[in-house]
Amino acid sequence: MWTTVRCGTGTACGTVDRVIHVNVSRLRRTLLAATIAASVAVPLSEAARPSAVPAPVPTASASPLSEAARPLTVPTTPDTPLSGATHPSTAPATPATPLSETARPSSVPAASASPLSETARPSTVPTTPGAALGETARSSSVPAVSASPLSRAARPSVVSGSVPAASASPLSETARPSAVPAVSASPRTAAAAALAARYAAVRGDIVAAERMAAGYGHRRRAALLRAMADPARRFLSFDGRDGGRAAEVFGDLAAAGHLAVLVPGGDTHLDKYGLLRGSAVRLSQTLGGRSAVVAWLGYRTPNTVSLASLTTGRADEAVPPLRAFIREVSELNPAARITLVCHSYGSVVCARAAPGLDVAGIVLIGSPSVTAGDVAALRTPATVWAGRGSRDWIAGVPHTRLRLPYVTIGFGADPVAPNFGARVFAAGDGGHSDYFKAGSPSLTNIARIVSGQPPAEARGGH
Repeated sequence: MWTTVRCGTGTACGTVDRVIHVNVSRLRRTLLAATIAASVAVPLSEAARPSAVPAPVPTASASPLSEAARPLTVPTTPDTPLSGATHPSTAPATPATPLSETARPSSVPAASASPLSETARPSTVPTTPGAALGETARSSSVPAVSASPLSRAARPSVVSGSVPAASASPLSETARPSAVPAVSASPRTAAAAALAARYAAVRGDIVAAERMAAGYGHRRRAALLRAMADPARRFLSFDGRDGGRAAEVFGDLAAAGHLAVLVPGGDTHLDKYGLLRGSAVRLSQTLGGRSAVVAWLGYRTPNTVSLASLTTGRADEAVPPLRAFIREVSELNPAARITLVCHSYGSVVCARAAPGLDVAGIVLIGSPSVTAGDVAALRTPATVWAGRGSRDWIAGVPHTRLRLPYVTIGFGADPVAPNFGARVFAAGDGGHSDYFKAGSPSLTNIARIVSGQPPAEARGGH
């Protein structure tokens, strides 16, 4: 085909028309051949260079990728002529699955029987076999189509790996390891595990104290601590300073239905800890069954013959740790029925702490009194019990309070007196240190009270 081009008068061509014959058809054929050769060598368009295209996604028979989503975007055939206005980057591959200028491989995820969900695909424009994407079919306006999507937790950061087949099970949001709740153990099992760890940790503290005592040449103290560190013994707490603190458990604390907490009186410290431990052992043996006993040496006890044993100073120091301890054991075993068994000056401690204690009963034995005029003044819902052996010298202590300018001496009313209002039980004919003597009436009745049973020969009370 020949085309005639004429230059008009007044142009650079001059006044004489000149005819220029250009063989346009020959030029077009030359350009077409060069274009086809270039497309065979480099099938990706200028806009879809390998740096912008994710790794090829292999197909699966059960989860095929659509023709429109393949990374190679512009395969041409000899039957598809390219017009002068077309370019390899925008020419459709086939009439069935053309790609528009905006539907480049970097922004088109595969459509399959098990597609990536809206949150999992590299962009937001899904395609379907046979569907053409026009200039207006941009990612912001096309919703995702998902049959069994991968959750947010399962999506890849880019679509560079293989797409799972439709037969694979999808990962749901709740199937992530961090979101799947562990099978919870029973409260009793959890408490037992916590207690075992606690016992082991405290045993390590006792061993360290024993080594220190041995290093300083304190053989008697080192031998005592070595015995306390026996793996068969169980301590909830230990502190070797300032006379010593300890809380030793007898029985299964996690499974106990009844729990007795022994609060000792004056002259109780690590060097005389054997007396408190012996009382706890005998009470535990008398209780038997699903019961436990804790020997609580949790405060700085006064000397029996001292001004401190006649005032409330040491008792007031003991109130916060005793309340904290009762809360702690209540959390470890909420079902346990707790009874405080308070001996001598320990009864002053229990009385001062009573308003903040969640316990079923308070047992006062060998008590010098408790700084309260009667049971109502203790401000506790617990049942208050009191017992005294007939040969206990504490009965001769004046039951009064003497207020001096800087200190108040004495503790007031007698707990076993009828007008005090406590429930009094028979304590036998023992002395001040005989309340836990094996086979004694006092030990038997204390055990019955802890077990929730009425003691023998009880009188009075509220």
